[in-house]
Amino acid sequence: MTVLERPRHGALIAGVCAGIANRFGWRVGLVRLVFVLSCVLPGPQFLIYLGLWLLIPRAA
Repeated sequence: MTVLERPRHGALIAGVCAGIANRFGWRVGLVRLVFVLSCVLPGPQFLIYLGLWLLIPRAA
């Protein structure tokens, strides 16, 4: 099982979506698409993304 961490390579903005995809074995593009589509809905998506950016450690 892989650790939840933001990768140094393959990240577009902060690597949150890439880190989540790597951790759960999902495709990065799918996680990014779900995040972008969720931004159309009302809610705190950007605040959650910023929080995860601060909480998920950067890969060594």
